[in-house]
Amino acid sequence: MTNLEPDDQEEKPLDPALESVRRKMIRLQIISAAVMVVSLMAVFGAVVYKTMRPAAKPAGQAASNIPSDAPVAVTALLPAGFTVQSTALSANQVLFYGTLASGQRQAIVFDYGIGRIVATISLSN
Repeated sequence: MTNLEPDDQEEKPLDPALESVRRKMIRLQIISAAVMVVSLMAVFGAVVYKTMRPAAKPAGQAASNIPSDAPVAVTALLPAGFTVQSTALSANQVLFYGTLASGQRQAIVFDYGIGRIVATISLSN
């Protein structure tokens, strides 16, 4: 059989060089643990901050005073004789693409949040 050393044997003191290395390792471990705890707290703080503040509107989007439970009823006054060929919707704006009575092509941007035409774009070849 093999020789087993008893578990209750007293530990011998380390030589000074090895004791110095052990202290440095413990100090490094404590500093690393502190950095990890601070980093974890920063991440949790950022998550709480992000969830508690109200959602920001995208840049360029106009604030709307339209109640969320009522539909919007607005009339867009397009030029006389304007024939709509297609439309497109983006945020609070509607793009009407079509031709005037004279045959010139135009794109008209109507903002239904403020209830008026915000751009008229004449198109030519």
